[in-house]
Order: sequence, then C-alpha cells, then structure tokens
Amino acid sequence: MWGGRFAAGPDEVMAAINVSIGFDRRMAKQDLEGSLAHVRMLEAKGLISAADSSAIQSGLGTIESEIREGRFPFREAYEDIHMNVEARLAELIGAAAGRLHTARSRNDQVATDFRLWVRDEIDAGVVQLDALIRALLDKAEAHAADVMPGFTHMQSAQPVTFGHHCLAYAEMFGRDRGRLLDARKRLNESPLGAAALAGTSFPIDRHATAKALGFDQPMRNSLDAVSARDFALEYLAAAAILAMHLSRLAEEIVVWSTPQFGFVRLSDRFSTGSSIMPQKKNPDAAELVRAKTGRVFGALIGLLTVMKGLSLAYAKDMQEDKETVFSAADTLALSLAAMAGMVGDMTIDAQRMHAAASAGFATATDLADWLVRTLNIPFRDAHHITGRLVKLAEGRGVDLTGLTLHDMQSVEPRITNDVFGVLTVDASVASRTSFGGTAPANVKREVAAWRARLAQS
Repeated sequence: MWGGRFAAGPDEVMAAINVSIGFDRRMAKQDLEGSLAHVRMLEAKGLISAADSSAIQSGLGTIESEIREGRFPFREAYEDIHMNVEARLAELIGAAAGRLHTARSRNDQVATDFRLWVRDEIDAGVVQLDALIRALLDKAEAHAADVMPGFTHMQSAQPVTFGHHCLAYAEMFGRDRGRLLDARKRLNESPLGAAALAGTSFPIDRHATAKALGFDQPMRNSLDAVSARDFALEYLAAAAILAMHLSRLAEEIVVWSTPQFGFVRLSDRFSTGSSIMPQKKNPDAAELVRAKTGRVFGALIGLLTVMKGLSLAYAKDMQEDKETVFSAADTLALSLAAMAGMVGDMTIDAQRMHAAASAGFATATDLADWLVRTLNIPFRDAHHITGRLVKLAEGRGVDLTGLTLHDMQSVEPRITNDVFGVLTVDASVASRTSFGGTAPANVKREVAAWRARLAQS
C-alpha cells in the first residue's frame, strides 16, 4: 500500500514489530463507520463520482458482512485494520477503491476509529454501571433498617445500616459514571479530515463527517487532531478510579463472607471450592476483581509513559496506545459484570450483623451526645465521662447497656434512667437523621432518589 518509495520489503523482524492487525482488528466496526461517512462526504462535495461512491459503499457493506460472519481474511501483510479493509475493498470493486483515501491519512483515520471505539466502550460501561448501582439499590432497599457495625481503622466505630453502606458504593459508582460521561463529552470531537497532520487542500466538509459519526464538531487543530490521546488517557483514568472502587467493595465482600464475620453469603454462581478442603467456599470472583485492578492501573501508567515524550504530530509509538486500552476495557467490563452478579446474588445475615454491631461499645458516641443534649455538658467533658464509663464496662466484661444506673451515676451523678433509651444500636441508627445520615428513613429516601435519577438518564 505504501511501497512506492521503497525498493525492498521490510525485514521479517520489522514486519513483526510493525504489524498491529492482531489487536486493532477490534476497531473494524468503527473503521467502516468512518469510511462510510468519509466517502459520502466526498461524493457530496463532488470529489468522487456517484458511481465510485456507490461501488465503495457496496464494497464496505460486503466487508462488514464478512467481518460479522467471521469470513473476512485478516492478513498481517497489510499491517493494520485500515489497510486490510482497503486491500479487501480493492479486491471486491477494483480501482475505485483507491479513491476512498482521498483527503485523509491513516493518521486521522486511526485517531477517528480509536475515538469512536473508546466512545462505544464508555457507553457500554455506563450501562454496566447502571446495572451495578441498581443491584446495590435493591440491597439497600431490602436492608434499609438492618444494623451492622460501621468501621474506622477496621475497628467497630458506630452502628450503621447495611442499606446505608450499600448506598455509599452507589454514590462512588455514581461519580464514576459521571467521570466517564464527562470524558465522553471531551472526547466527542472528530479528527477526520485532519489528514496526516496539516489538513488537506481538498474542499472537504469536516462538519458533515463529524455529524454523520455522532461527534459534536470537528477538532479545531489538525496537529492536535492526529496526535492527541488524552481522550484515551482520561478514559483510563476514570476506569482506574472505577476499578479501585470495585476493589474496595470486593475487599469488603471477601471479609464479610469469612466465617469470622459471616455478614454475607455468596451464591454458588460466584464462588469456588478447594481441591483438598471440602468445606471451603472461596470468594474467588471478588478476589479476582480486587486483583484485576492492577491491570487497569498499569494500562493508565503504560499509556502515560508512551505519550510523555512525543513531539507533535504523529509517531509510531502511538501504535502502542490501543492494546492497553483494549485490555483495560475488557478487564473493567468483566469486573463490573462479576460485581453486579455478586451483589445481586448475595444473601445478608442481618442477625449476625446486628450482634456484631452491638459489640465493641458502638453506642459510646450516642452516650456522649446524650450527655451534651440532656445535661448540657460540653462535648469534650462528655467524651471524657463516656470514656470512663467504657473503661468501667470493659473492666466488668459488659457492654454499656450492662451497666446499672448506679454504675453510671458513680461517674456522673446527673445521669438518669433515660440514658438507656439511646444505648441500643437500633436507637442509634434511627437517630442519625441528618442529611446523608444512616437512619432507615434516609436510606429509603435516597434509594428512591437514585431510582429517579437513573430513570431520567
């Protein structure tokens, strides 16, 4: 395709390092979309004849069918998806195929294909995120009032509801969703027509091709159009944060499903057994989601490294942009599917969670707050009094509710019997009605708000 300048073909090693059809064939759909938009524009501008345009469009349709049906002859001799399509087009329609490349370069072609591919992945990722968020909302609604320990430093801190905990992840994944959609907005400009790097002397209509491909507008600088890969980096950055959030939830599922915690049980569909220990039921899906985070992180760092020293405009280094993005997108899609499945299938042991929440003096802050509200004691003094009561209870091997009124009055004489009304974990979570708090009524309200938000998007 490009051999006119060369007296000999490439060395075998050169061919091996140069070829990309093994991975960029994944952009075949986008390559065909871009070519169809381009040829229709060329015809509309009178740059090719209607007959040639018709032949090219027909040939591209045949190629699309061949690819869809697995009959397309992908060949390494043609390096990449763009030249494979062009070569096959020439076989199908003859010399007219050569007119397709009028007023474009592989530089703007690949930039366009790659943007379209990443845009499609963003759209698919948002759909998967919505499914995961809905699974979390279902669990939050079903367990809006079920109490569990809330942790700081992995130590029991204050009781929360399981529904509230699920909604925390819904919020995280909601922000991930927003990051992907924000990246999509900035991505959605067309490089097509920038040609190699300087634009073209042909009177093309870049706005027409941009519109045909669903872009908001053409990119405004031809150098930037062919050399920018920040759209892929922004996608990977959003993907890395999303993968980190998936890993945090996976870690909690791994911990919660241990016999020592026993908060959740995973279904057989998302667990495996042991080759030697018949009693084992391992949370392998969660562990693999946790581990695969490294792949997405690595993809981001890899592409940043590829791009960091490149001067304008295009360099062959950029061929290394796709494999990492493809791998990260595959990893993310699999992890999202696994997590949505695990969350949807897992069962909650509300009784076990409630018992764990009731241990460890989890309502000590409620006691301190009661002292502030009821006895008008400054919070720092109330904190000190409560600490002494915790120490007293700990020494007797009981929780705060195990202390008598006399015990409490030995530390603070003004304490009354009313204090016991705030010392249960159920009373504690019910009292947390501040905006964003864990109270069951708050949880139900937030679930409804989330469902309405998803329905409108």
